[in-house]
Amino acid sequence: MRRIIKSLYATNQSSKTLLHLLQPRRTPPLLRHLSAESHPLNDDETFISQALQLLQPPESEWNVEQLRNLLFSDPETPSPKRLLRIARRLDSSSKALKLFDYVRENSDLPDDSNGELLSSTFQAVLELASREPSWEKRLFELYTTSRDRNVPLTANAATLLFGCFGRAGMRNELMVVLEKLDSSCKNTHVCNGAIDVLLRLGCVDDALHVLDEMLEPGGKFPPNEVTGDIVFPMLLKRERSFRRFKDEEIVGLVSRFGEHGVFPDTVILTQLITNFSRDRKFDCAWDVLDAVMNSGGSVVTASCNALLTGLGRSKDFKRMNELMAKMKERNIKPDVVTYGILMNCLCKTRRIDKALEVFANIRDGGENGMYSVKPDVIIYNTLIDGLCKVGRQEEGLKMMEQMKSENCCKPNTITYNCLIDGFNKVGEIERALEIFDQMKKDQMPPSVVTLNTLVDGMCRHGRVNSAVELFNEMQTNSIKGNAHTYSILITAYCNVNNIDRAMEFFDQMVSTGCSTDAVVYYSLISGLSVAGRMNDASMVVSKLKEAGFGLDIIAYNVLISGFCKTNKLDMAYKMLKEMEETGIKPDIVTYNTVISYLSKKGRLETAHRILQKMLNDGLAPTVVTYGALIHAYCLNDNTDAAMKLFLKMSSGSKIPPNTVIYNILIDSLCKKKEVELALSLMDDMKVKGVKPNTTTYNAMFKGLRDNNLLEKALHFMDEMVEQACNPDYITIEILTKWLPVVRKTHQLKKFLQGYSVSEPAA
Repeated sequence: MRRIIKSLYATNQSSKTLLHLLQPRRTPPLLRHLSAESHPLNDDETFISQALQLLQPPESEWNVEQLRNLLFSDPETPSPKRLLRIARRLDSSSKALKLFDYVRENSDLPDDSNGELLSSTFQAVLELASREPSWEKRLFELYTTSRDRNVPLTANAATLLFGCFGRAGMRNELMVVLEKLDSSCKNTHVCNGAIDVLLRLGCVDDALHVLDEMLEPGGKFPPNEVTGDIVFPMLLKRERSFRRFKDEEIVGLVSRFGEHGVFPDTVILTQLITNFSRDRKFDCAWDVLDAVMNSGGSVVTASCNALLTGLGRSKDFKRMNELMAKMKERNIKPDVVTYGILMNCLCKTRRIDKALEVFANIRDGGENGMYSVKPDVIIYNTLIDGLCKVGRQEEGLKMMEQMKSENCCKPNTITYNCLIDGFNKVGEIERALEIFDQMKKDQMPPSVVTLNTLVDGMCRHGRVNSAVELFNEMQTNSIKGNAHTYSILITAYCNVNNIDRAMEFFDQMVSTGCSTDAVVYYSLISGLSVAGRMNDASMVVSKLKEAGFGLDIIAYNVLISGFCKTNKLDMAYKMLKEMEETGIKPDIVTYNTVISYLSKKGRLETAHRILQKMLNDGLAPTVVTYGALIHAYCLNDNTDAAMKLFLKMSSGSKIPPNTVIYNILIDSLCKKKEVELALSLMDDMKVKGVKPNTTTYNAMFKGLRDNNLLEKALHFMDEMVEQACNPDYITIEILTKWLPVVRKTHQLKKFLQGYSVSEPAA
């Protein structure tokens, strides 16, 4: 028979002749058995080819009788696998659906077997439809057809629908298929497909509903490694478009998966713990690690290190010790990173001796010699930096020499930088330069950090010219300065009021194409504003904006102060308006600057309007606010208004008056010959614990002299001696013009010698 069929295929004879030859013939059972054993694949392909040949004409021309004889005459012939393969090779889903209808109408197999045939055939219908144009609508219509005809989906058909609807974003259709899924079709593979698609669509809650069913103890379709591979990476997603898993959901999932022996791989587990630790959610990080440990999952040192890093940043030594104990209990060996984390934490909390104990322990091989961890250059650098931070630079230097002599690891650029910085911090610039020279001798290339450390140290200790020489020297040796270098130099020259030199470095920075940061601009803006060079400051602001930066509240305050000092109130207002437009709210410094300027200019009405705006913005006046207004009232010879504001401040404000405010009022009252009121303020100062200074006493001495209140003056002279408040040239000028005239020269001499005027000299 095979020879005849092959011959017919080769000669491409007519369909009618083929159908005649394909009439079923009884083959002896033994021969059929031998044929199946010898050429199973060929027989299967032959059967499929025969069926496809019969299905080639249009559906209306099918020879139904011949098709029935081929498909159903032999009980062993109609298998789900064969029908699936036949239907798959048809040229359209509509033709496959016609075959499905034919099988449904002509099969007289038992319900179980017939259902399997129909489900397999319908799977092929769906597969073909998914590859046709406008498949989205067609695919769901076909699914509805299967429901109407009571044909359960195969597992592969369900997975196909999930994938297709997921790609098209058809969440509602996907959920219909999932909710109506026949229980016989549900298995771990199908659930995995649904979860994968739902998570990719961002439908976290729907995916969790499926997972809940899988994770039930003793469930019919428990999770497997594939489920874990789908779910665990999604726990790390942080995109805004994706509904992030809640902390308790992540912890719960890791724990429940662990009950089924499924765990995140070491990379994902480490990243989960890192994310929680970065967000300072140490309880969650701990619970995730604990869940994997307690369920018997594999935990590597890196995962423990991730939690140790977070705990170290929060200085939680108790939990760090607990985690180290857990690692020991489960034989998770600490590595060089583990000890590096511990020592770094100890050094940052200035527990350097404890860090040195840990270092000595690992050099000896760990506890009982069980851990062979060799300290690396990072650990040495951590310890050297820690020693320098607590003023033990010499010990740090010895440790570097130990590195060289023991040849355990070679010092690197960071090692030298730590020591240079350490000696700079204590003002030992020459020692820092010696280490820099040693660095060059050891052929260790300096970095821009080395340059910045040395330049900063020199500038801080007044050696700006030496810093510039070093900067120029290193520039020629290919160590180019960065934004931080220029910021240090610009700030240093601004601090000594050499603005022209600061501007030179700014221009040099711009011309060399150095990648700048906002700090450089802020430094120069501040220096120019303090020097009153507001045109230059405005030019730097323009360059700052061209570079893509924006002003912060501190820079705005500096500029507003500079414009006020140079009497450019219109520019100050412009800055205020610009602040509001960029969304930066004025703070108390901003308001105090403007109020102080207006007060000095006698524009009290405007100053009060600004004060009211400040209150409307929810900012409370400070001692500076009150001081500016009180001083303005006193300058305008309106001490009554000044005293009212003072009393309001004293009773209603949480900030008590300071010495400056008392001095302003006392001086003003004494000038108006209201000495008694000034004296009451002196008493008020004592009650409130505000200490008078030389300026306070000078104001009182003037008032007492003008009113010839000698005894009170002598009393205040004794107070100054008792409080070690030294007289200045104004004090001496007032008293030397007054006391000799009233024959108190002896008391004046005792006072100037530091003795009480009411007691005899020793």
